[in-house]
Amino acid sequence: MHVAYNLLHLVPGETGGGEIYARRLLPALRDLDPDLEMTLFLGGAAADEDWGDGVDVVPLRFDPRSRVRRVLAEQTLLPRAVRAAAPDLLHNLFNTAPVLPQIPQITTIHDVVFKRFPESGLLAKGVEVVVPLAARRSTRIVTDSEASKSDLVRFLGVPAESVDVASLGPGLPKDAVGPAPAELRLSLGLDDSPLVLSVLAKRPHKNAERLIEAFAQVPEGVLVIPGYSTGYERELDGRIEELDLADRVRLLGWVDDETLDGLYRAADCFVFPSLAEGFGLPVLEAMLRGAPVACSNATSLPEVAGDAALLFDPLDVEAIAVSVRRILADDELAERLRAAGLKRAQRFSWDETARQTLASYRKALGR
Repeated sequence: MHVAYNLLHLVPGETGGGEIYARRLLPALRDLDPDLEMTLFLGGAAADEDWGDGVDVVPLRFDPRSRVRRVLAEQTLLPRAVRAAAPDLLHNLFNTAPVLPQIPQITTIHDVVFKRFPESGLLAKGVEVVVPLAARRSTRIVTDSEASKSDLVRFLGVPAESVDVASLGPGLPKDAVGPAPAELRLSLGLDDSPLVLSVLAKRPHKNAERLIEAFAQVPEGVLVIPGYSTGYERELDGRIEELDLADRVRLLGWVDDETLDGLYRAADCFVFPSLAEGFGLPVLEAMLRGAPVACSNATSLPEVAGDAALLFDPLDVEAIAVSVRRILADDELAERLRAAGLKRAQRFSWDETARQTLASYRKALGR
């Protein structure tokens, strides 16, 4: 089987969960099926990387730092390059796809959060056009969870039988080992108070504002929130000031893998209040590193957490606060959640993601 991969939207260090997905899935596919012939279409710095033996990399000339140029390249440069490579199948890994691929194509659509929580702006409006179009022009769709599959059927009108679920594995690489907890606390200027961690991009649907309001009801601890910054962060800063939490809440912005690993391992409680997720990698990462987890009961998160976390209504500030207080106050509960989380996390692997993805390839090709 010869599969081409549309990675035109990959900008190293800037494309978040999509980049994690691409960098973990492709090696897993190679390991699972050494006979799989792979051609990668990339732009910018990503095209200069070593993607492994036996992988054909085709660089396309455009500026991938511009989302508009990425979409244009996907519709113009990519179809011509795909025809020249003559693969059996095209797999688009970043939610969008060429309208006229001229071969069977699969598109991974991680979520349709934009349907649940529409955002303003030209780029947001563009997403509302290109993602549904990709769904209609794809032979099959791969998504991260049963919850996302239900949303694809509900919001985009795609047939359920054309959507395959391939749950994700851990996001952080195994060699990303962070500093010891004491060293980490010192480097971040943290005292000996309980560490409450929440890994969130600063976007409204991640629900950080309610989390901050809930933390005002937690009598002890420091809340640390790493995750890439957006303009919405100004509103969060304002809420922190209003609640007089400036000395107890830290918005760190993006941190490297080693620091993130250290934060997970040092956390006395990990809390994830998101209103909607395609999967919820931070919950899996926290469980894998032994942090007791409290998370939202919305969309895909119960699929990931199972019975290894305290689940709460993310719209209920009091419920969020109660979950955090319980974990910090009850050592026996915290240890039970740590053990259950470690066991639960073993169910998710990129090897299994690759198996489910290869099965989708075979369906698309009628094999």
